[in-house]
Amino acid sequence: MAETLKKGTRVTGAERSELASELKRRYDEGESIRSLAAATGRSYGFVHRLLTEAGVTLRGRGGATRRG
Repeated sequence: MAETLKKGTRVTGAERSELASELKRRYDEGESIRSLAAATGRSYGFVHRLLTEAGVTLRGRGGATRRG
């Protein structure tokens, strides 16, 4: 499903499951939610929701962490 989807179109049923599994695989390989959103033409929130529905453990935000 490398082609972009039309923004705002509903993705349901088998198509949604297929998209969720592909996004899960790509996220697990290290791709970011933002890059997945850009690649599919969907919003960050849509991709985030699909990943959580697929049972993905989301990575923490990047950047420096404070140590005491």
